[in-house]
Amino acid sequence: MIDIRLRLQRQAFLLDVTLALPAQGVTALVGPSGCGKTSVLRAIAGLDRAAGRVALAGETWQDDATGRFVPTHRRPLGYVIQEAALFPHLDVQANLRYGQRRSNGESGRVRLDAVIDLLGITALLPRRPATLSGGERQRVAIARALATGPRLLLMDEPLAALDGARKAEILPYLERLHRELALPIVYVTHAMDEVARLADHLVLMREGRVEEAGPLHALLARTDLSPSREDDAAVVLDARVIEHDMRHGLTRIGQGASSLWVGASRAAPGQPVRARVLARDVSVTRQPPAETSILNIVPVMLESAIVDQATALLSLRVPDAQAGPSAHGWTLLARITSRSFESLHLQPGDALHAQIKGVALM
Repeated sequence: MIDIRLRLQRQAFLLDVTLALPAQGVTALVGPSGCGKTSVLRAIAGLDRAAGRVALAGETWQDDATGRFVPTHRRPLGYVIQEAALFPHLDVQANLRYGQRRSNGESGRVRLDAVIDLLGITALLPRRPATLSGGERQRVAIARALATGPRLLLMDEPLAALDGARKAEILPYLERLHRELALPIVYVTHAMDEVARLADHLVLMREGRVEEAGPLHALLARTDLSPSREDDAAVVLDARVIEHDMRHGLTRIGQGASSLWVGASRAAPGQPVRARVLARDVSVTRQPPAETSILNIVPVMLESAIVDQATALLSLRVPDAQAGPSAHGWTLLARITSRSFESLHLQPGDALHAQIKGVALM
């Protein structure tokens, strides 16, 4: 467990957070600019001196009650920021060796050769940073942070400075880190597509405080939290690959008795995958439609609805027939017009069918 209690006053801004984060997987800190996400990371690293306590799996880095404060250079952590900040006069190999020299003899926590392979940078080792693309530089920066043998990796919007193509290039490598390294990562971002692909645990921040924290899937499916009010409100579904339709560029994924057609995946049948389903891509009908171009027609139960003047946000439960009619499978969100909500006379408990375009799912 990562135990964090921090309080920091800066003029009119007050950071006041208490968090108990899992000591494994990726925890994403999400919120609007200026809400305190980076301040939390800097305080965990000891770069900003906040009042409180920071402890990782029994190792205390700060505890004001006992007067303990471990300086940044003695904390076994890696820190990756938006800019790669590599030494321009050193080649990639020398940049990584610099990270190893700062490992305090504990680089064995993460084998550097394994990291080089994991991040696909073997061919880059003899090159200088100026000759690398933005995505390549950021992969090297991550490798250098891991070369220090950290017990915790802090990442502050590591993809924010990259264009769409470079971001798409590096995300699969971050997914590999997530899957293959037993290393907790605290990841600051405002991009929900990154959160959907990488995170296990979510911390929602607003005005220096924690709005809510918990498992990613549970928080994204809640209609009472801030992500549901955004245009890109979505849920994340964990599933496994069932089959591929190579002719049409589609993959069928499923959990229990439920399945969806999504854009083609490289994952082999049986492998775990994630799908992000945007609320705006989901509509509902009382009767199963016939002769429709929509690939995914899913029986659902309306659990709740939040209705305003223009729109209605529906929380839809997909029953898991294999586990029994009362068992919970996936939860979907659907954003429809308030007029449609009224014309269908929708009420919690209604049995409906959700319609999801296959081309909308990746």
